[in-house]
Amino acid sequence: MAGMANEQQMIDPVDPDETAQAALSRIFAQIMGMYSVSDDEGPLADAVEIFLDSLGRLRVRRHGDTVIADDIAGRGQHVVLAGHLDTVPVADNFPPRWLEPGDPLIREDIAQEHPGERVMWGRGATDMKASDAVLLYLAATLREPKYDLTYILYDHEEVSADKNGLRRLIEAHPDWVGGDFAIIAEPTSCGIEGGCNGTIRFDVVTHGVAAHSARAWMGDNAIHKAAEVLDRLQAYEPQDVLVDGLTYREGVNATLISGGTGTNVIPDECRVHVNYRFAPDKTLEQAKALMMGQECGAQLGNGEHKATGGMFAGFDIEMRDESPSARPGMDSPLTTSLAALVKERTGRDPQAKFGWTDVARFAQLGIPAVNLGAGSALLAHKRDEQAAISDLTLLADILQEWLSA
Repeated sequence: MAGMANEQQMIDPVDPDETAQAALSRIFAQIMGMYSVSDDEGPLADAVEIFLDSLGRLRVRRHGDTVIADDIAGRGQHVVLAGHLDTVPVADNFPPRWLEPGDPLIREDIAQEHPGERVMWGRGATDMKASDAVLLYLAATLREPKYDLTYILYDHEEVSADKNGLRRLIEAHPDWVGGDFAIIAEPTSCGIEGGCNGTIRFDVVTHGVAAHSARAWMGDNAIHKAAEVLDRLQAYEPQDVLVDGLTYREGVNATLISGGTGTNVIPDECRVHVNYRFAPDKTLEQAKALMMGQECGAQLGNGEHKATGGMFAGFDIEMRDESPSARPGMDSPLTTSLAALVKERTGRDPQAKFGWTDVARFAQLGIPAVNLGAGSALLAHKRDEQAAISDLTLLADILQEWLSA
């Protein structure tokens, strides 16, 4: 799949005589045609690096499959524009294609919001190659920006945090990533979504004693013990939390369950994989305390520990993944001015970001950041993922106006 899909390796330069829509359409189609499921971003990163380097006025560097390009000229304030290159696995939606108006594959909601428009269909259309195309277009066309700019196009956002290209870049080259404000171009339908929920993932583990199912009384059924875990999850009521004027929705959910070794064996272990999405009024440690108690001791890679309190008190816990939340940072002057322009152009007020995004990494660096990108977040990862071309032109127009001197 990857070898066949990567025949088109180049992103053509922007012709100064072509319209913004024509340039964006072409760039979008070219990067959509490059297969870049997580672990296979290399060919797309190569094409991005070549495209940015060919502009001749950016300092282009690379760490793994993350490409960073600086336009630094001592303009006073410094803005970072970031987007990830990888996608989730394909699901009968690659290679991509343009859908002409009236095509039955165009979703009804997209057709209503964007009547008479061409629509790009395929894996990564909204999450987030539409926005990547805009970032590349801006890099090519913004010759006199108001601020110093850094473009970061990075790998492995759609998988575990330890692989995240932005994280690895910050750890390896902290001096490469700095600024006064950052925009993560995750899909938001060109509205601002502030901050993000944090996330922790962990196994709640029950133990028993294996036995033949014909003599079940000789064992102790670990799967049956997991019923109490599910009861606690079922009893949980999602919480709304107001943070800096934006309302975040929390959630605790089982996402996987496993146990047993055979159809005639009483299972001696069962694991319920739990995901807690927590609002940005909480640190990682506070979120973990709510789930497993302050003294639990469960950390990534250190095995099972008994929950000393919290929602799963009394059960064994094994941590699997964690990422911090990020406060909205809506009081930053740069955020305020961008939000005012977005409101003027779209009529949309800033909203809370429910999912986790890399704004949290910038928050850890003390850099205010927002999510602002083309395409609907509701279509991310769907089989019929798609984005209308006017979303790209609108995002490009907003950012060009905001970034121009």
